Amino acid sequence: MSRLDGSTENKVAKIVTFGCQMNERDAETIAGFLAAAGYEISYDCQVPDLVIFITCCVRENAENRAFGNLGEMKNLKERYPKLLVGICGCMVQEEKNLRYIREKMPWIDLVFGTHNIHRLPELISRVDSGERVIEVFDEAKGVEEGMPALRSSSLKAYVNIMYGCDNFCTYCIVPYVRGRERSRGVEAVLDECRELTREGFREITLLGQNVNSYGKGLLSGAEGSAKVDFAYLLEKVNDVDGIGRIRFATSHPRDFTDRLIDVMASLENVCHHIHLPVQAGNDRVLHEMNRGYTGEKYLQLLDRIRSAMPDVAITSDIMVGFPKETEEEFLDTMELVRLARFDSAFTFIYSPREGTVAARMEDQIPEDVKRDRIRRLIDLQSSIALEKNLEHIGQTFEVMVEGPSEKDENVLAGRSRQNKMVHWRPKSLRKPGDIVQVKVDDAHAWTLFGSEI
Repeated sequence: MSRLDGSTENKVAKIVTFGCQMNERDAETIAGFLAAAGYEISYDCQVPDLVIFITCCVRENAENRAFGNLGEMKNLKERYPKLLVGICGCMVQEEKNLRYIREKMPWIDLVFGTHNIHRLPELISRVDSGERVIEVFDEAKGVEEGMPALRSSSLKAYVNIMYGCDNFCTYCIVPYVRGRERSRGVEAVLDECRELTREGFREITLLGQNVNSYGKGLLSGAEGSAKVDFAYLLEKVNDVDGIGRIRFATSHPRDFTDRLIDVMASLENVCHHIHLPVQAGNDRVLHEMNRGYTGEKYLQLLDRIRSAMPDVAITSDIMVGFPKETEEEFLDTMELVRLARFDSAFTFIYSPREGTVAARMEDQIPEDVKRDRIRRLIDLQSSIALEKNLEHIGQTFEVMVEGPSEKDENVLAGRSRQNKMVHWRPKSLRKPGDIVQVKVDDAHAWTLFGSEI
């Protein structure tokens, strides 16, 4: 079939992804379905036949960016009337957004949610026939297996182990748009990992909104007599023949157990990097967030983790400007950051999400106060990250080659088992996936620089 721009190439589908690793994994599934339907997949084509936006609504900025892109599609579609425009993901699971798209954005041809990606082949067929399709399920009907995937990398792969979230943090929209927790069976996860190793993937990241909750909802005894939890799954994945590195995201501090710490420390292939969102350092704020721990308990957890894995890198998410947060409470967060000494952290300003408990709270913090606090927090965390990286000078890291540096093709880039980005000049020809030993010679806040040994 001809392209919209008049060329004779195959139909092209462009996928634009906003948000988290779960959305990135959804993009691979959507790409798999589209490829099976005869589309060539592009992530940068300016004039595709079909464009699908995978959206995020966790923070206001991501939502605004998505709507901005959708608005631009109106002008492009006026120039190319045969262009098909689709939107999916968390944003359309919110009723107000779905209603706005339905009524105010008639140029959008396809709308589907987080619970019906498996129905994409039928939806695409209907859109190709000229129908405007809007299908958003309120809740998931279970866990769908056997969906295709067109992986964005030939080196590293995401593997979903569960979907949804039961934590209901008061600021978070995820349980409402991703649904309640649903775990994949152990064998289904292992089969996918085995297939990935056969295809040559060197690193697997196990994905869930809260991987520590894995196993809830599985039938009792379905996987034998052993307790089915995340630690059990890690042990099983570690035993997969040919597996290289195992990572996971994301963990909740409330149920990061001592058993999980011990299992992580004992497993050869599990990388010593943990992303452990703290969100705040003040106990009243943490309680209002429904996080289920205090600042002291969080720091005690870090001590146990670092005692078991001295080389571990710990990263976090930190929020400023939660409703009613005082200057003194913000300073508690700053003090926790000083004590925790995160290797890095995602810092962000609280933004109300309609439908959450926090959005209905009084005493919302003024934007100028939020901006001042985020600036101070970033300055502090950046200084800590630099200090921690400077401590690595003279140390040697095992690094997996990912490819050339974006700034210098003669310099290679890759990540250590602690998820540190490392740049170095190779001694010999190296290819992606090779494991090398790099001695650190210099460091910036976010990057290590070294020499291959």
